[in-house]
Amino acid sequence: PHVAVGYVLEALRGVMQAHAIGIVHRDLKPSNLFLAKRKDGSVVVKVLDFGISKAQGTSPLAASPSALTSTKAMLGSPLYMSPEQLRSSKSVDHRADIWALGAILYELLVGNAPFDGESLFDIYAAAVRSPPPAPSSVRPELPEKLDAVLLKCLRVDPAERYADVAEQTEQTDQTEGQQS
Repeated sequence: PHVAVGYVLEALRGVMQAHAIGIVHRDLKPSNLFLAKRKDGSVVVKVLDFGISKAQGTSPLAASPSALTSTKAMLGSPLYMSPEQLRSSKSVDHRADIWALGAILYELLVGNAPFDGESLFDIYAAAVRSPPPAPSSVRPELPEKLDAVLLKCLRVDPAERYADVAEQTEQTDQTEGQQS
């Protein structure tokens, strides 16, 4: 668990930099987080594939309609998409990335995605019906504080999730420190 949390913390820091300049990734998933080896042999997580990202707010990128992918289509990987993104890619903000990173960490810790289904509708229905099982109910060795972090990331209402990736990083980092 501490390795998974450490990797997601690195991804959070990369996503935080994108959010700082007004970019929402919109397609965070395990295959877009790449482990690279530095010259000294240490490993670093790289956040890849900003191909369907969205500029938001007052970002200079938001002024250019062709600078980033259009928001008119349903884009992303459904297992890691927030309910609001499943409804409409246009309506998402940075909290959709918070959801995705929570879903990724959930899957790394538990072994399966927090919400699943045979169709897009099934996944959406599962996500809005009720929260996923607490990770510690599947893996009892996981701390309950980690449950709280993940379940907050996966709240249906974006206003109930972390306000931003910095707050999510702080909470996840505190949990990581307690595991070590």
